[in-house]
Amino acid sequence: MTKPELLAPAGDLEKLKMAITYGADAVYLGGESFGLRKGAKNFSLEEIDEGIKFAHSRGKKVYVTLNIIPHNEDLVGLEEYVENLYNLQVDGVIVSDPGVFSVIRRTVPNLPIHLSTQTSITNFETIMFWYNLGIKRIVLARELSLNEIKEIIDKAPKDLEIETFVHGSMCISYSGRCLLSNYMTGRDANRGDCAHPCRWKYYLMEEKRPGEYFPVYEDEKGTFIMNSKDLCMIEYIPNLIKTGIKSFKIEGRVKSSYYVATVVRSYRMAIDAYFKDPENYTFNQDWLDEIKKASYRDFTTGFYFGKPTGDDQVYASSSYIRGYDYVGLILDYDEESGIATIEQRNRMFQGDTIEIFGPRRKHFTQIIEKMWDEEGKEIDVAPHPQQIIRMKMVEPVEPWYMIRKNREDGING
Repeated sequence: MTKPELLAPAGDLEKLKMAITYGADAVYLGGESFGLRKGAKNFSLEEIDEGIKFAHSRGKKVYVTLNIIPHNEDLVGLEEYVENLYNLQVDGVIVSDPGVFSVIRRTVPNLPIHLSTQTSITNFETIMFWYNLGIKRIVLARELSLNEIKEIIDKAPKDLEIETFVHGSMCISYSGRCLLSNYMTGRDANRGDCAHPCRWKYYLMEEKRPGEYFPVYEDEKGTFIMNSKDLCMIEYIPNLIKTGIKSFKIEGRVKSSYYVATVVRSYRMAIDAYFKDPENYTFNQDWLDEIKKASYRDFTTGFYFGKPTGDDQVYASSSYIRGYDYVGLILDYDEESGIATIEQRNRMFQGDTIEIFGPRRKHFTQIIEKMWDEEGKEIDVAPHPQQIIRMKMVEPVEPWYMIRKNREDGING
């Protein structure tokens, strides 16, 4: 068996560096045009160049999304853009449209092209159609079971790579091909600007009774009738590996750096543990518990073990569950004094209990006994965004370690 690639989202340069530091083999990102995540900060060409250099120096890869379903005006500048990406030595681009595919093959024929899940590929014949055109990696539709994926992989040419999503938000529409956002808000989901109307709360109003709203119930649990749970397959790593999937993809380019680090870290640990000793591998509940310390909806296995049922929806609320806040990033550590330099990300108070974790170690807990600002003045609270503070650590730490603390309410709407 070949160890699968762990592929992480990168919504900006910090998230790219965080994903790779915490164990991703590759990242995917969007540029300022041609991608499907306007909500992410996205990358200028200069930032893509920096990200590629950071990744390649560590033996990792970078893929760029060009997966919009374009109108004529959306194609303007594509040739120049893909030439720039090729010159920056990007490891591949992700496309969904045959026209975009044709432009890339004509302009930079040696640039590897991956086929996006937006193409809704669910069968072997469609795979062979694209393979014969030169595609060497395909991101399958989310609507396939493990058995269907295995059948495709068993039939496919050995040099064709299959990639599937293993974690993250699920779209209510088939492979993300949704028109609701465009119809209701004028924001085109297939051009990167989805308003997520599937997460809204709906009521029924009769035409001749304006202002009289009746709740729409899927059942007695609530009214969020299209709100899917999040995909999470970390408990089934052996099943995914034995199927022959080449790349395990995590969704979340608009999620936080903390989310990316936390999720990537757990999947990295699970994959490495399996390959260290496949015969004696057992799932470690800590991996899932750690993921739950980032924001999430309740989890589902999607279509992997059969079609979703009512249990795969969240009817009561569209809010994320968020039990922890990301409060600080370790920038530096002095071994002699045991004092860390920290960039604040959320308020911290003297007396708070915090958890510190890094990419290659279990978290540890300590109480904030003292903090100092940049001038060395002792402070009892760090209230300012990205404020630089110093704090004594009870155990050694390294740059890129993260600090979190438990929230009292546990829910963030």
